[in-house]
Amino acid sequence: MPSKTNFLEISCQQVMVEDASVFSLQRADLPAAIAGALSAEELLRRYLFYIRKCTLTLIRPVTLESGIEFRLAGTGRSLISFLPPICDKSSLTLRICGGFLVQPRQCDRGELRFGAETAAENVRVSLQLSDFCPLILGGGSPSRLRFWLYRFTQATIHRLVTVRFLTLLYRELAGPYGRVRVKNIAVHAGKPV
Repeated sequence: MPSKTNFLEISCQQVMVEDASVFSLQRADLPAAIAGALSAEELLRRYLFYIRKCTLTLIRPVTLESGIEFRLAGTGRSLISFLPPICDKSSLTLRICGGFLVQPRQCDRGELRFGAETAAENVRVSLQLSDFCPLILGGGSPSRLRFWLYRFTQATIHRLVTVRFLTLLYRELAGPYGRVRVKNIAVHAGKPV
């Protein structure tokens, strides 16, 4: 169990890249002693449960034979749709294939990747969204208004949700003294959102 003075550091970056797609990364190194055999598949399972819970079931992840959809409650409308997961040794990737929040001409772009890479003393868990083309940006050269609207709505919500997910995961594993710090990092070129 961590002491009251230990912190988990959650590293974050969100940028709009040159082609007006979005790259977002949130990651943390969990001590191996508490992370155990945490896998990317387990991260996805926990994340889907968390999305339903944190949105008070307003957003309902639905697993289908054709993939996963984040549906708006009371409708059959998918906010974002993914193809079935692609797994490798330390990651699981969901390729975006549609949804209301995605630009219609860019539905075949983008992915959400869950990572759980084991090293000697820790397990690096990560959630990475890349090549995502949000509807709110409108296209390859969004106006300043669209950029700021995206930044203060969807981008802020995404960061809050993913950081809180990693925080709750750590506290679930570490106990009540699991404290976190969030820091910005730069791993991908682009305009911060």
